[in-house]
Amino acid sequence: MERKQHGLDYTLLFLVFLLMCISLLAIYSGAGQYFNEDPTYFVVRQVIWYGIGAIIIAGVMLVDFDHFKFLTIPLYGFGMIMLLAVEFFGTERNGAQRWIFGIQPSEFMKIFLILALAHLLYRLTSERNDFSVKADLILLGKVLAVGLPPFLLILKQPDLGTALVIGAVIATMVLMSGIRWRILFTLAGLGVGFIAVMVYLHQAHFEFFSEYLIEPHQLARIYGWLTPDDDTSGIGYQLNQAILGIGSGQLFGSGFMEGLQTQSDVIPEIHTDFIFTVIGEEFGFLGAMVLLIVYFLLFYRMIMIALTCNNLFGTYLVSGVIGLLVFQVFQNIAMTIGLMPITGLALPFISYGGSALLTNMLAIGIVLNVHYRTREYMFKSKEAYS
Repeated sequence: MERKQHGLDYTLLFLVFLLMCISLLAIYSGAGQYFNEDPTYFVVRQVIWYGIGAIIIAGVMLVDFDHFKFLTIPLYGFGMIMLLAVEFFGTERNGAQRWIFGIQPSEFMKIFLILALAHLLYRLTSERNDFSVKADLILLGKVLAVGLPPFLLILKQPDLGTALVIGAVIATMVLMSGIRWRILFTLAGLGVGFIAVMVYLHQAHFEFFSEYLIEPHQLARIYGWLTPDDDTSGIGYQLNQAILGIGSGQLFGSGFMEGLQTQSDVIPEIHTDFIFTVIGEEFGFLGAMVLLIVYFLLFYRMIMIALTCNNLFGTYLVSGVIGLLVFQVFQNIAMTIGLMPITGLALPFISYGGSALLTNMLAIGIVLNVHYRTREYMFKSKEAYS
């Protein structure tokens, strides 16, 4: 018996609004002042992107998320065609071939993959009556068959950051699929073993490793991460400057538009990939903690939406979005403070940029849609979970 339908999640919208406010302050301080005639150059454009994102959220809300099932195959196919088009006809910028017709298909492929995997898992798990190891392996194989093609195409562009995001989405969906833990631990062990083999080849057979297994710029990024002090004017420059800025912020920060590193234009891409440096230097540890708390509340709210959703497809959708955003936040902040290699990932809802922000707003629209159309039942039946 149906009781009620959830309304619009104002808590989630308010948290996104807070992130927007933080974003505009950080972007203005990080890059706006370099345009003497128009110091709000990037801020105005970020507001425009947020406005377009709000329209996208409204558009997504118009369609019942359950109807997304009928769009998964066409959208996934379209995304794969676009990635293949990039491979053959894409525009190259900064040594990477990621764009075609002025857009970056890999950004939208994140959402298309979440939709495709959510539909696949919904169909497989809702009809599942075999819980053997063999059945688990078949389910895992089907997930990888859908997830690996876009992962490999994006990795080849090369775009390691986005490829890692795709990998995080796949890992999240596999974790939610109900596959045995021993299989998951085996996969984790294989991953650790792969890293160990790569380290061995680097140490014992460097010529083979550097010529066939890794690109020079990727190896330089790893060196810049592990030993940034060895070349502070070269591969370790950006990370060293970022750490210096964040460290100088101490507890309370140097003040808005008072950061020495931020205002001296010594950190490349400070309004995009390295925007966390602005927050750490000018607002200090407390400012960084405020940002992390807002992120924590955002993810907590999404987790509650996934847990309370009585539709498996909706639960898988929200889980995929959580994996997408959590990894990006972790990777961006970790690379800024030297815990992870620099990959060029934007900080969700904070960094300046159009494609990434619109993708994240589209993801938020999906979560809001799932919450809005989740119905509560007085007496829950099998139909309540279909």
